Order: sequence, then structure tokens, then C-alpha cells
Amino acid sequence: METGEGRDETLRQMGLIYSGLIGVAILMVQPFLGAASLDVAATISVIAFAVAVPLLAALVLLNRQESYRQRRTPSVTVLVAHSLAQGAAVVGLVAGFWHIDWVAGVCFLVAAFVGLGVHSAGFTRLELPRRPTA
Repeated sequence: METGEGRDETLRQMGLIYSGLIGVAILMVQPFLGAASLDVAATISVIAFAVAVPLLAALVLLNRQESYRQRRTPSVTVLVAHSLAQGAAVVGLVAGFWHIDWVAGVCFLVAAFVGLGVHSAGFTRLELPRRPTA
């Protein structure tokens, strides 16, 4: 488990991610509220956000408790909720962009994978121990 500053920074980042996804979900769903009918992409987006938002809200609250207690929970349920919430939010975003234009949906999906790769590469370079140079 992480300790000290690394744990605190992880908690800050997770809170930012959860809150940001809730905000984006609210913005993406608003145009669908007054729509007479929804196409398939819009329906998928709304359902995905209906799953994501309550889970993200619960994770925001848990994140605050983890920050207060200065430790992360080892709960498998929380890990599943974390994965499901973020996955549903991404599905909601892709479907929402797809509703606007299928090219936008594909571009968002590709950019999301590229962003994940960039984050993973950067994180790995920053966090893995350096090998001594001779």
C-alpha cells in the first residue's frame, strides 16, 4: 500500500477524476432531457451515465473518508465500483459523441486509448525505481 505523499496524491487525483466525470456526465445528459425520443447512441449514453453517476458520487464520498483517515480501503467492492463507474462513464462519453457524429465517437475512443497509453508510460517512468547507471 502507498504511504505518505504518494497516497495523498493518489487520493487527490482520484477525487478529481470522479468529480470531473460527474460534471461531464451532467453536461452530456442535459440535451437528452427534453428530447422527444432518443436514438440508440443517445439511449446508451443516458443508461451508461445512469450507472456511472451514482457510483462516482459514492466514490467521491469514500475518497473524502479515505483522505480523512489517510489510508485507502482494500475493499474488492470498491475496486469493482471504481472500474464499473469509470468504464460506464467512458461508454457514456463515446456514445454521446457517437450520437453527435459517429466520427466524433471513434475519435474520442481512439484519443481515450492514446491518453491511457500516455498516462501509463509517464506514470511508469515516474514511479518505477530507477536503475543505477554505471
